[in-house]
Amino acid sequence: MTAGRVMLAVPARLEREVRKSLFLAQAAPVASPAEALAFVRAVGIADATHNCWAYRIGQDYRSDDDGEPGGTAGRPILQVIDGQGFDRTVVVVTRWFGGIKLGAGGLVRAYGGTAAECLRLAPRLPIVPTTRLTLHCGFADLALLRARLGALDAAVEDESFDAAGAALVIAVPDDRVAEAVARIADLTRGQSVPRILDDEAP
Repeated sequence: MTAGRVMLAVPARLEREVRKSLFLAQAAPVASPAEALAFVRAVGIADATHNCWAYRIGQDYRSDDDGEPGGTAGRPILQVIDGQGFDRTVVVVTRWFGGIKLGAGGLVRAYGGTAAECLRLAPRLPIVPTTRLTLHCGFADLALLRARLGALDAAVEDESFDAAGAALVIAVPDDRVAEAVARIADLTRGQSVPRILDDEAP
């Protein structure tokens, strides 16, 4: 689901007033549902009337109306995240009730509109689809390998050591996998040949 999608470059926030109610949108880039929920807990304001939220992380998504009528807050926020092409993103919209009821349609417009404006103004980064590779290399090759991974736009996601060297899991842009496999094999004189990590494996 990452092709052509974007993520926030930095956290963002935006305030606006709708018929005496104050709405505050706070958005952040997140890598997992647990991280998204931690952000929701961290920025939710206890004395506000509602803290409504949604996140999208690949195929995982969730939304919450936090006491507003069903479907009038969390779902519109999620629709904005998807509609603007965001992924790995959480948005919390906090409302302080100003004494004027907005009605279901008004709530949808207020929550969705506040989230939309916040994301529209926020700096964004393209999400580059990656493939995870796993490999083992000797200690003698580790420093050189690490130094050259940047040239492949690759990032080390996990690293563990044993008596013979290091086991690495690296993320490589999809269009550079063949180049990365060949380069790593070359740098290690054929001692390390990466293989694609199967996420379904136990």
